[in-house]
Amino acid sequence: MTDHLPSESPIVERLTRYTMTEQSEILGDSTDPFGVADTGLVWLPKEDHFGVRVAGRLVAHTGLLRLPIAIGRVRTDVVGVGGVAVAPDLRGNGLARPAMTAALQHARTMGPQHGLLFCRPPLVPLYQRLGWRTLEQDVQVQQHEGPVTMPLRTMWTPLHHGVHWPPGTVRLLSLPM
Repeated sequence: MTDHLPSESPIVERLTRYTMTEQSEILGDSTDPFGVADTGLVWLPKEDHFGVRVAGRLVAHTGLLRLPIAIGRVRTDVVGVGGVAVAPDLRGNGLARPAMTAALQHARTMGPQHGLLFCRPPLVPLYQRLGWRTLEQDVQVQQHEGPVTMPLRTMWTPLHHGVHWPPGTVRLLSLPM
């Protein structure tokens, strides 16, 4: 955590592109910037991207992707949230919140009732502070060899007033985001 942000106010924007160049601007050139390579999972790229800039530098990101899911016997869609990143030198300054807020505002226009994300256990408190709820059951996700149990924590958030997570077995009917 830094003592303070640069004096320029953060600017939140929808990004017209988000490539490895932009990811490296935030996270550096690590081979495993999200700490999930050991899961062995194949991930989908996000389609919609939201970022935070400070003094012209891209310092935070959140990505979205609409995905099919089965909850019990009901098939529906969720908005998958992923690629959440804050520059290591600026973590602890509240920059995840504006990136996530902008992304979720857009997610509410996409139709699905729920947002869904997967995270490492140490990040659960951060997402809880941002309004996410832990799904206390295993979730199956697709991989090229077939369905596997997601080894990361699954969290969800309602995208509309009065929405609850329905009961039933959860299967993401695609690769995870």
